[in-house]
Amino acid sequence: MKIRQKAELLVRELRVNQWIKNLIVFTAIIFSGELFSPQHFLASFWAFCILCLLSSTSYVLNDIIDYPYDKKHPVKKYRPIASGKISIQEATFIVFIMTIISLLASLLFSIQFFLLSLTFILLHFFYSLYLKRYPIIDIFSISLSFMIRAFSGVVATGFHIPIWLMFTIFFGSLFVATVKRDAELLTHGSEARISMSFYKEHLLNFLTTTFATSTILAYSFYTYFERLTTSQTEFTKFFTQIIPDFEARKWMMLSIPFVVYGIARYAQLLYDHAEGERPEKIITKDKPLITAMGLWALTVVLLLYIL
Repeated sequence: MKIRQKAELLVRELRVNQWIKNLIVFTAIIFSGELFSPQHFLASFWAFCILCLLSSTSYVLNDIIDYPYDKKHPVKKYRPIASGKISIQEATFIVFIMTIISLLASLLFSIQFFLLSLTFILLHFFYSLYLKRYPIIDIFSISLSFMIRAFSGVVATGFHIPIWLMFTIFFGSLFVATVKRDAELLTHGSEARISMSFYKEHLLNFLTTTFATSTILAYSFYTYFERLTTSQTEFTKFFTQIIPDFEARKWMMLSIPFVVYGIARYAQLLYDHAEGERPEKIITKDKPLITAMGLWALTVVLLLYIL
């Protein structure tokens, strides 16, 4: 096999398109008003790179373990390992090498980041081996993975993530994980994975509604209770003269509608098109959802770094 073809197979197997999940590591510096600080941005970027290596390692391990099931799956059977284009021996070697490299890189970062990285990879290993077999526990494991990603930014930079924002990440990741299970149940039935035989549609509908509501409430509480950490720009001084106590007002609440719409649109894509099985595809392909995310990001940057 040509080197280029092998490289393309490796990129597919490492699921580079799913690295977008690790961008959550920048949460700490974004909401602390330090996104454009070269030192803190570089620290978050290296943390992001290490998490990408760790995530890809877990994906390869998961495909090794799921090899017998993926071969029978209508979509997953085309994955490099399931299709036999990457052998089990080669995949095992990739897992070993990438685990060593990523953990050594995290150790060079700091001992605290190493311990967090070790916890992250162990969680994914246990998820692939055991946790994903148990309903409810599997989606909570996914949520914990996102929490570790977010906390990695805290460890890397030393900046705090407000508690209600952490709750937003917690419930938001539970919502995404539940939507994914719902889509798998609608598309492939109970044969999609072992835990699916224990899930029922009405249970997943209840969990989806609960976690969506909790995400909106948690983010709303964050925007109301958290005082913005903003830079003193000329715009700030100007608006302070016009609007008394400008900085103390709850301007971040202006971003709530975009969050509500984003969640509603995500749910619509599930129920209308059963597309929740691949969250990374929805986030990067659906124009209305991308627009809502872009407007939310623009509002946050405007409020934190310009006004």
